[in-house]
Amino acid sequence: MQIEQASEMGACPGVKRAFAIAEKAARERGRVHTLGPLVHNRQAVAHLSHLGIDTIEKLQNTHCQTIIIPAHGAPPEIWEEMKKRGLEIIDATCPIVRDAQKKAHELSQDGFQIVIFGNSGHPEVRGLLGQAGNQAQATQDAQNIILEQQKLGILSQTTQNQNDFNQFVDNLTRRFLASLKEMRVINTICDATSKRQEAAIKLSPKVDLILVIGGPDSANTHRLAEICAKTGVITHLIETATDIMPEWFKPHTRIGITAGTSTPDQTINEVIQTLQKL
Repeated sequence: MQIEQASEMGACPGVKRAFAIAEKAARERGRVHTLGPLVHNRQAVAHLSHLGIDTIEKLQNTHCQTIIIPAHGAPPEIWEEMKKRGLEIIDATCPIVRDAQKKAHELSQDGFQIVIFGNSGHPEVRGLLGQAGNQAQATQDAQNIILEQQKLGILSQTTQNQNDFNQFVDNLTRRFLASLKEMRVINTICDATSKRQEAAIKLSPKVDLILVIGGPDSANTHRLAEICAKTGVITHLIETATDIMPEWFKPHTRIGITAGTSTPDQTINEVIQTLQKL
């Protein structure tokens, strides 16, 4: 069996930064809470729990005075509630996500109707919508947009695929440009996400099968798997080495590996070790 890794994969700088912030907070303050998982990876969250960093979903569930904002950020109303409760806030929001929030707020202040290319239920997108104001909408289908103003601003969830975003913008341009006084497009897709997607595409023709490693709640990991599958290569999305099925590899000798931006190095190494044993 030949194992080949994507040139870019695994934890991105924003995720590593969030971990460093959380681990420092635990060392200095003891037990602390994150509002939602710090990153969308259960192995990473379990590791943090061993350090005294537990996850809560609602602020009323906390008995800690210190709350960490996760890497995907939080909407303004959550910040306001934490301040009202007198909690110490440690912000581990990815700088790229924070910049996207700033851009959404600026568009709102300038009077734009705002469209966010992304999953409206994702925590990052909820934060973007919170900054974008009442008339903002998140969708991945350009046909869902109803034009209500003559100024349209478009940005993206940071982990979306660049080609899909380009097509989305093109569809909106063809539909609405003639009716608009101004259209502003801001490319808020994370460069690390794009590099991992590009590396996966380059890896696909070199192998018979690809394993995409990451959490089931990780949007960027699912997108990696979708991109690999679209190239025609056999693709399996796994969370850990325990998900590997030996029968997958019987007719295949060239195995590719990639991983989402919240996947720990240890999880990737365990997958490689398991494949080597096979």
